Amino acid sequence: MLTVAVLISGTGSNLRALLEAASDPAYPARVVAVGADRAAAGLAHAEAFGVPAFTVAFRDHPSREAWGEELARRLRAVGADLIVLSGLMRLLPASVVDEFGPRIVNTHPAYLPEFPGAHGVRDALAAGADQSGASVIVVDNGVDSGPVLAQERVAVLPGDDETTLHERIKPVERRLLIDVVRRIADGEIDLEHPAPAP
Repeated sequence: MLTVAVLISGTGSNLRALLEAASDPAYPARVVAVGADRAAAGLAHAEAFGVPAFTVAFRDHPSREAWGEELARRLRAVGADLIVLSGLMRLLPASVVDEFGPRIVNTHPAYLPEFPGAHGVRDALAAGADQSGASVIVVDNGVDSGPVLAQERVAVLPGDDETTLHERIKPVERRLLIDVVRRIADGEIDLEHPAPAP
């Protein structure tokens, strides 16, 4: 059984979907901890599913590196096989990626390498793209630059704004994440040597 720690910053909709999938006895992974970098609303999902949660507030630390050291300490204590960044709106310090990589995956609301960074949906609209998408990647020390494990296109419709487009991307993102975690657990994805996404 693959054990998973999930890190969030916001409402945790991807976290909720993963917790629901993992509540099925046939699903080969379990969420064993949820962490946040602030008092995130999504921590309520952990409570609802009886999963231990912790907060390492970025604002309580003098630097990103100090925050990363405390986050790494908490992740070591959890000992999860896989770390999922689910709407964590903060880049992990290199020390954390170096210690836990390549066992860190992230979801992104764009068809990478298109529109990396914190505003993928907004950037797709600003560029006039007729398609965006969702991706699940291995986290490296770049910005959304790690190997792509899965991705899918989502059309940009006439009249879309950031909210409407993002709401159509989110279900795809959730489905891809649940499938990628399952495939990692089943040995179909080797994070040490990931095959290019189909």
